[in-house]
Amino acid sequence: MSDIIGITMGDPAGVGPEIAVKALAEMGADERARTRIYGNRETLEKAREAVGATLELDGLVVDLHIEGGPLPWGRLDPRGGDAAFRFIEKAVRDAEAGQIGCIVTAPINKEALNLAGHHYDGHTGMLAHLTGQKSAFMLLGSERLKVIHVSTHVSLKTAIDRATPERILATIRAGNEHLKRIGYDKPRIAVAGINPHCGESGLFGSEDDEQVVPAVAMAKAEGIDVVGPISADTVYHRAYTGAFDLVVAQYHDQGHIPIKLVAFDTAVNVSLGLPIDRTSVDHGTAFDIAGTGKANHVNMKSAIAYARRLVSGKKS
Repeated sequence: MSDIIGITMGDPAGVGPEIAVKALAEMGADERARTRIYGNRETLEKAREAVGATLELDGLVVDLHIEGGPLPWGRLDPRGGDAAFRFIEKAVRDAEAGQIGCIVTAPINKEALNLAGHHYDGHTGMLAHLTGQKSAFMLLGSERLKVIHVSTHVSLKTAIDRATPERILATIRAGNEHLKRIGYDKPRIAVAGINPHCGESGLFGSEDDEQVVPAVAMAKAEGIDVVGPISADTVYHRAYTGAFDLVVAQYHDQGHIPIKLVAFDTAVNVSLGLPIDRTSVDHGTAFDIAGTGKANHVNMKSAIAYARRLVSGKKS
């Protein structure tokens, strides 16, 4: 596996170019030599000026054209959505070819992406499609809390329908395998319930008994250390205080809210179930501050550090 990290610049009108340049500027020479930014050189030069960096970008950019670029900061534009897609597509192809070891993605704007004709619900679905996978899993990782999602960018009604025993089991397996990869010998996994208090034996719904319980039983039969369903109003606190290494969340907000509360600037988005590795910042394009140099790059540094661990094979 290559030890080169490929950072995709994200939407050219957002803060992605700035946080990528800031992170690159703070790297040592050896780490910088093992990093490439997939984006647009002109836009990155503008970002370099905005953040006041003296970094020389020669040899560090996989330069891709933007129609009519560079684009104005902070404005929704289909050209930005198309460019963001092409940056990612090129990085995926290079990762598949073994030229880079992990992709680190800066934020994209879903509206701009769809206006450009690329109809995805976000990075995870796009990466699954580009790599020929039926689906992928989103894991949000921080030092004290890790969460993997059964579903993400769908309505709550659809999320409940998608939480089949088979999908929940696949999510448990993916999380278990990933934690083993990063150094957990026998990950302790908790599965959150769907309904309040896991349905209270059918008083608040039967989905937990019919969908979650069978999945947990099948995972246990495979030797996975998993318990559940556990009421979502307590399971995250228990995991945060050390009882579990990973929580399986049933839908987007059930998993995102707790981890953004405790690790807003440092949580890393990791895609599982793909033939390539990908980590990401866990924030948006922040059009309101794009081009001002104010964007915080701490989350980008965390995503890069996680990617370095994946390509090095080092355990936590």
